Amino acid sequence: MTYTRLGNSDLSVSRICMGCMGFGDAGSGQHSWTLDEEHSRKIIREGLERGINFFDTAIAYQSGTSEQYVGRALADFAKREEVVVATKFLPRTQEEVDAGITGQQHIERMINRSLTNLGMDYVDLYIYHMWDYQTPIYEIMEGLNRLVKAGKVRYIGISNCFAWQLAKANALAEAEGFAKFISVQGHYNLIFREEEREMVPLCREDRIALTPYSALAGGRLSKQPGETSKRLREDDYARLKYDATARQDSAIVHRVAELAGNHGVSMSEISLAWLLSKTDAPVVGATKLDHIDGAAKAVELALSDEELAYLEELYIPHKLVGVMAQNTAASSKEKHVWSTGNQTI
Repeated sequence: MTYTRLGNSDLSVSRICMGCMGFGDAGSGQHSWTLDEEHSRKIIREGLERGINFFDTAIAYQSGTSEQYVGRALADFAKREEVVVATKFLPRTQEEVDAGITGQQHIERMINRSLTNLGMDYVDLYIYHMWDYQTPIYEIMEGLNRLVKAGKVRYIGISNCFAWQLAKANALAEAEGFAKFISVQGHYNLIFREEEREMVPLCREDRIALTPYSALAGGRLSKQPGETSKRLREDDYARLKYDATARQDSAIVHRVAELAGNHGVSMSEISLAWLLSKTDAPVVGATKLDHIDGAAKAVELALSDEELAYLEELYIPHKLVGVMAQNTAASSKEKHVWSTGNQTI
């Protein structure tokens, strides 16, 4: 395993971040394919033994049971100061908005619940899971800054946003002396590259770390076209993201399979090696031990410039899907609130 500095922080993280959405009580969440605690612990322990020190979860994953499984496993298998733990918080609910719960109050509630779930005093990276169009960005940034000052959070990151939103939030933070977002977790892989239009250049310019999710497109970049699995059959959200472009994407998947054969490695290793050449620490979900093996080996695999170009050549523009498609609709209705939280522009 190799390690990198996460953006402008002092966090040293493994080039692979273990995505923990696949852990948690399937009966308490939205995914039927998640692992129980016993099997989750085996995956986490294997990751630690392979040098992975960066773990990503969220309060939304299986009603907080993912956080609980991760917290208990890391407490048993690692020293707290040797791992980097990221979790995410959700926007305010409509009930909270109606009850007058402020953005700052909401964030305080969220972090306290996550710390309880994790059994930890702090998280290394606290991620704004998706843009809250009902809450002024000033409230979000001030609330997060208070958590940093209180020692509950070391650094903050953001997920599922547009480049203009990240730029706006960090400009506000700089003007007000607040903590700035040091990382962005967006939807980015070999068959979905829309982040390259604006987000990637912004992050390179400002040294913001790229830690993309869906690194293997819900398994599509690790299997021959036509192969299936329990997750491919049951992950409705992944089907929403990829089924509409499956025919166009299959040509790229065939090239992944071709290069995997040429190198004598798995398709996962080829797909992740490509993504590692573009980003800092992709979030890679794992529900089997061999998923960890493939991710760890990908770090050591260097593709030539010609091979990278060969993989990229057939890409066609994709429509935004899932959360980002919802963001597109919501953003057109947003009143953009600037620094004081009172002035609307």
